[in-house]
Amino acid sequence: MEPASEVTEILRRIEANQREQLAQQKHALDIQQQQFDMARRQFERAEKLQDRAERLQESGAAMMGLARKSLVIVLPVVIVLIIYLTWLIFR
Repeated sequence: MEPASEVTEILRRIEANQREQLAQQKHALDIQQQQFDMARRQFERAEKLQDRAERLQESGAAMMGLARKSLVIVLPVVIVLIIYLTWLIFR
């Protein structure tokens, strides 16, 4: 083989290897993009779940506040009724 044809063949092999390497890099980038998209979707889902949990906590806290306020009203009424019932029984 002539030296010029050897150099041409080597250059062709180098070019083929570079094309193969670029194809592999593109494939790796595609995989990374898919993983990034999946991570972003999972983050968005986690964020939605967190927002929902916060809303549930807020509504639970509101219910507890209402229960405490109603206890202030109901407890004296119950005590008065117990005292009245006791008075009726022992009269």
